[in-house]
Amino acid sequence: MSGSLYAVYGASGCGRGIMPLARNQLRKIGVEADRLVFIDDGAGPDRVNGHRVVTYADFFALPACERHVVLAIADGAVRERLAARCTADGIRPWTVAAENVVVMDDVHVGEGAALSPFVTLTSNIRIGRYFHANLYSYVEHDCVIGEFVTFAPGVKCNGNIVIEDHAYIGAGAVIKQGRPGQPLVIGRGAVVGMGAVVTRNVPAGATVVGNPARVREKI
Repeated sequence: MSGSLYAVYGASGCGRGIMPLARNQLRKIGVEADRLVFIDDGAGPDRVNGHRVVTYADFFALPACERHVVLAIADGAVRERLAARCTADGIRPWTVAAENVVVMDDVHVGEGAALSPFVTLTSNIRIGRYFHANLYSYVEHDCVIGEFVTFAPGVKCNGNIVIEDHAYIGAGAVIKQGRPGQPLVIGRGAVVGMGAVVTRNVPAGATVVGNPARVREKI
């Protein structure tokens, strides 16, 4: 029987940033680079940065004793749909993390995470499945983060914060520290704009921008 097969789902910008981390992670456990591919169902080249690009159907058809995938898709709703599809087909979620990610005390990260270089997770943190933390993001102490949450580069998530499922936090956003027993809450599906400074709770589904961050009215 063939060995395990690994994939980065998505051959665009996010996937190209995750692929070197995935390759290095596998190299350390003796997995050959040809057992790692991109999955992408869009039209494009057959190879990207030295790795084959295959469709989902082709990946599923390739001989393997096990299949593992990291979902390199920034949109949490799309990640959720792909995760359900992969689970139904017996493809295992794979967490990929840069070598220099810092993880301190009592931190739990759910399956399928993608942790980019210079990410820091300090202490007493709970993070759900399929979390994306991009370059130079951090999560401080006593935070609870839901499933399919995305941090763009440089997000500053300070202590005692709750971020609910499917929230998207834009590049360089700063979230003010909450209080023990009174965390600052970013609601389900909320979007925090690039460079926003969040000083109060954000309602579910809202988009906030600016300093201090305010709800952007729909046009």
